[in-house]
Amino acid sequence: MERYTMNPEELKQRYEAGERDFSIADLRNAALDGIDLSGAVLHGAMLEGATLQRANLSRADLSGATLSGANLTQADLSSADLSDAILDHAILEGTLLEGAILTQADLKAADLGQADLSQADLSEADLTRANLEAADLSGADLATADLHEANLSQASLERANLSRARLDDTNLEGTILEGGDSRLIS
Repeated sequence: MERYTMNPEELKQRYEAGERDFSIADLRNAALDGIDLSGAVLHGAMLEGATLQRANLSRADLSGATLSGANLTQADLSSADLSDAILDHAILEGTLLEGAILTQADLKAADLGQADLSQADLSEADLTRANLEAADLSGADLATADLHEANLSQASLERANLSRARLDDTNLEGTILEGGDSRLIS
């Protein structure tokens, strides 16, 4: 399958006409603020530098997508599949990621401050230097995740699975760990 370039208006029109599969679309630097793409398939899509503030991407398939430097502030990504996605340096502040699948996702230096990651699967995710200040990670699966040098101050990790997670040089000031897996192996 060959990558194809698409502009935001074309994407919106095709989605509204009932099309849902936009796999490997090239939407680099696209302005998609507030767009509704719930349930869309954007597997392998190129969304580097795109702005998706307040966008509805709930239940969307973004597996393998590239979202480096994208702005997803306050977007709805609940139950979305972001496995193997590249989100390094992305802005996900206040984003709803409840129940999202982020297995093996690259979230290096991403801003997830105040994000809702409750019940999310972040197993094997790379969260090196990520900002998770005041994020809700209650019930999240962080097994074997790399959180070294991450900021988890004031975050909620209640009932979170942290088995084999890497937490060296992680800021855990004020973090709520009650009921979580306390076997923190670096």
